[in-house]
Amino acid sequence: MKKSSIIGLIIIAIAIAAIVSMYGDSSTYEDFSVAKDNPGKEYHVVGTLNKTKEKYYNPQKDANYFTFYLIDQKGAECKVVYHNPEPPDFDRSEQIVIVGSMEGQNFEASKILLKCPSKYTDNQVKT
Repeated sequence: MKKSSIIGLIIIAIAIAAIVSMYGDSSTYEDFSVAKDNPGKEYHVVGTLNKTKEKYYNPQKDANYFTFYLIDQKGAECKVVYHNPEPPDFDRSEQIVIVGSMEGQNFEASKILLKCPSKYTDNQVKT
């Protein structure tokens, strides 16, 4: 075989290995029951804020500690711990996507993505 053919095969093998390794590490959208069954594995959980339970954020005591309760799409509730400041407009969000893993009884979020209510309804602008 020519050197260029061997190099081409090696590059293709490395590309396939990289794609397979990224696929294995990618997180998926699940609910709290799946996350509880697989502690330590990263998941995306979609849900809504439970406004009847207290959320905790005290920036004077610890600016990087925020907790709240999330209800997933199947109705299961879990306490979420986020080691960053509370996101702006958190209370106004319609839907919350948390990225992280279960650690004991709590979901440790590494990222919070918010879906805020639309400003536009029926061709009118809310003010």
